[in-house]
Amino acid sequence: MTAMVIDLGELDLFTDGDPHEAWRVLRREQPVYWNVTGDASGPGPSGFWALTRYQDVHDAYVDAGLFSSKWGTVMGGSHRRDADSASGRMLIASDDPQHRLLRQQVHKAFLPALLDRGRRMVRDYLNAALDRMLKDGGGDFATDVAPELPAGLLAAMFGLGRADALHLLALTRSMIGFQDPGYHSGSTPPAVLVSSQVEIFDVMMDLMEQRRRAPSDDLVSILLGASLNGRSLTADEILYNCLNVAVGGNETTPFTASAAIQAFMDFPDQTRLLLDDGGLLPTALEEIFRWTSTNAYVQRVATRDVELHGRLIRAGDPVTLWNASANRDEERFPDADRFDVRRTPNRHLAFGVGVHRCIGMGAAQMEVALLLEEIVRRGVTFEPAGAPTRLRSNFMLGFTRLPVRARVTRGPA
Repeated sequence: MTAMVIDLGELDLFTDGDPHEAWRVLRREQPVYWNVTGDASGPGPSGFWALTRYQDVHDAYVDAGLFSSKWGTVMGGSHRRDADSASGRMLIASDDPQHRLLRQQVHKAFLPALLDRGRRMVRDYLNAALDRMLKDGGGDFATDVAPELPAGLLAAMFGLGRADALHLLALTRSMIGFQDPGYHSGSTPPAVLVSSQVEIFDVMMDLMEQRRRAPSDDLVSILLGASLNGRSLTADEILYNCLNVAVGGNETTPFTASAAIQAFMDFPDQTRLLLDDGGLLPTALEEIFRWTSTNAYVQRVATRDVELHGRLIRAGDPVTLWNASANRDEERFPDADRFDVRRTPNRHLAFGVGVHRCIGMGAAQMEVALLLEEIVRRGVTFEPAGAPTRLRSNFMLGFTRLPVRARVTRGPA
């Protein structure tokens, strides 16, 4: 594989190929890489810059003035628009000062009281799912267990029942996976993207009406009562930021959880280390986020010309920051391609860094930590029971199917 033939926009690379090998080549040969997309015969080839080294990705996150978020963080995330339709109105698609003001309000949904309630619900949902899987001797971890983590949190955060939380998860999954055939049978990917977004907005609009009549302490009620520079949030701002939290909370954690189980099956020695020493839970948790790097990249747009490693990035160019590559950078992480539950230090970029560091980081850590704690407490081990299926996406890395056999190797700790 050479940098000349790498296309990070080709989704087959992420379902049937080895994106980590592609990133390894880019880090070595072209750390600032112009990835051509579409028709290159026009007045100027379309495409995007890809940053793949740890330090470059880190520095681009930190320099939010040079690399703007307001055009949106996902390539192709808005149908028939170059810029995200939520630009300036959604937390992840805004720059300071608007970003700072929105973050102050959305952050209220991640304060201890709500997270404590979410922790209780996640634990209940998770334990019930693990009980079912262990009783059956296995199942599909990606569909039977992993979705219960965000379902518990979103139930608490939006004041939903389990069925409604899982319905919301199905909608956000089809939105993120709009290019996966499993989500657009009989429809085109753009149609799936639009219809999924519309259905999510319908759910949120219904919640807004309910909370106007009967306020609670959930995210919708918090945003309805929020103030930005002395004014109330608009309906669009509330809807977009509820979407932001729902997608961020629903999608990353189950994919991370499934990829973690795959990692433990691929590295059984690490499973044994963790089961024998529960004191490794904190380092194992961070290694899982480094290793899985579920949110593969974020998009930024250069606000002015800048030269990096001899390449000229021009104002207005899209620039992708590849977290999944940065977190396997050999210059930063010794033996980077080994899953190591004892790895320390481990300053990975799975949640970004700087002002746009993921607002849901604490919630995600809580959910995956609960999964690890239950695995250790119960002494559960997993073995492959069939071929896994990967999501057809270059933005979200993970499994849509993960058949496993599950058994308890010792009594509860």
